[in-house]
Amino acid sequence: MKEFDFDLIVIGAGSAGVRASRMASNMGKRVAVVESRYLGGTCVNVGCVPKKLFVYASEFTQYAHEANSYGLNYELKEFDWITLRNNKTKEIERLNGIYKNLLDNSGATTLWGHGKLNDRHTVSVAGKQYTAEKILLATGGWPATLGIPGEDLAINSNDFFYLESFPKTAIIVGSGYIAVEFSGILNGLGCEVKIASRSGKLLRGFDESTRIIAEREILKKGINLIAEPPRSIEKSGDKFLVTFNSGRTEETDLVINTTGRTPNIKDLGINELNIELNPNNTIKVNGQFETSVAGIYAMGDLIDTPQLTPVALAEAMTFLHQQYEGSNETLVYSDIPTAVFSQPSLATVGLTEEQAIKQGVNIAIFESEFKALRLTLTESTERTYMKLVVDSDSDKVIGAHMVGEHAGEILQGIAIAIKAGATKAVFDSTIGIHPSSAEEFVTMRTARA
Repeated sequence: MKEFDFDLIVIGAGSAGVRASRMASNMGKRVAVVESRYLGGTCVNVGCVPKKLFVYASEFTQYAHEANSYGLNYELKEFDWITLRNNKTKEIERLNGIYKNLLDNSGATTLWGHGKLNDRHTVSVAGKQYTAEKILLATGGWPATLGIPGEDLAINSNDFFYLESFPKTAIIVGSGYIAVEFSGILNGLGCEVKIASRSGKLLRGFDESTRIIAEREILKKGINLIAEPPRSIEKSGDKFLVTFNSGRTEETDLVINTTGRTPNIKDLGINELNIELNPNNTIKVNGQFETSVAGIYAMGDLIDTPQLTPVALAEAMTFLHQQYEGSNETLVYSDIPTAVFSQPSLATVGLTEEQAIKQGVNIAIFESEFKALRLTLTESTERTYMKLVVDSDSDKVIGAHMVGEHAGEILQGIAIAIKAGATKAVFDSTIGIHPSSAEEFVTMRTARA
């Protein structure tokens, strides 16, 4: 039998790649992880972590205004973008160091450079070739392009975290979770924001009644919605001129492309090895994450599964159990909770009302809308919305959705209940924590007519 340099080579040191590399090494396998950019991938460097830090920063202005109604008068001084940006970068660098220590301490070998498949057992990195029994692709995603004249004048979601200066005005192209999160950050920090949405809606694909209320509450903050996509971007002095499909033009300090992320498979050797792709350009894999080429595997944002860090981590662990512990279990992708850190935030788990109807489930809908107690002394008009989707035949709660403060924190606990198969009767018999917004999930008694 041929002797390989490694048992496993992982290309990409993001969430899935680092987890698979260090845990496989801890299992006694000879592991190499290949990375050309930074440790931790999208989430740590240009995604979840820095985004959430910026969200926290952008909320302080609102808190300061609301504090007046509680007799606390805070003087709002000028916002210093450089301080926020640099402090964020220091924290990211600290996390990069933690990832490096995790890999080093596990015994895995880190190979710096662009990794490319030569064949099913060989990877080239920085002019050298390395062999392995198995190769795992975990190179994540990369911002999609706009495909319009002047698109290079727009920054992408990666660039946003390293802006040289803070804009007074911005146009955000896109209408998904990245768009609404960035719009909330910029708006909260004092930038005039407009979102250009091809569909004229925000957050398409989420539970529809929840989406409608989220859109309403997000736009209340002073964000403007342009219901058409741009057709070109031009430089206009020290500003940018955006022309839309209707011929409408808007001048702005900054244009941000947030139209999504695509699998990062450029120059990876995918085409040369004829690795099969799905219609959406993700890599096609089976339940063991194996591609159409035996011995080559893929996971995370490269494959057609939810693009979430916890999902990537779960995929890495499932892969290791399958490959090195003899497990036949495959990962179950149902009832995965997720949150959008918009302002107010949105969180969801389980089926939407539309999905349940499409599946032919006989459902009952329980919902509640109210002003959160913390805001009752203020002039805020923000509303909280909660919704449960219940299978009427089994009484099981099969979906939960929320718009409002701390939605992500609250839905994590609800997700456990739904995963455990809790019925509406269980929810009803659970004592609420009073006074809290969360208790509303166990006090909704009347189904929508």
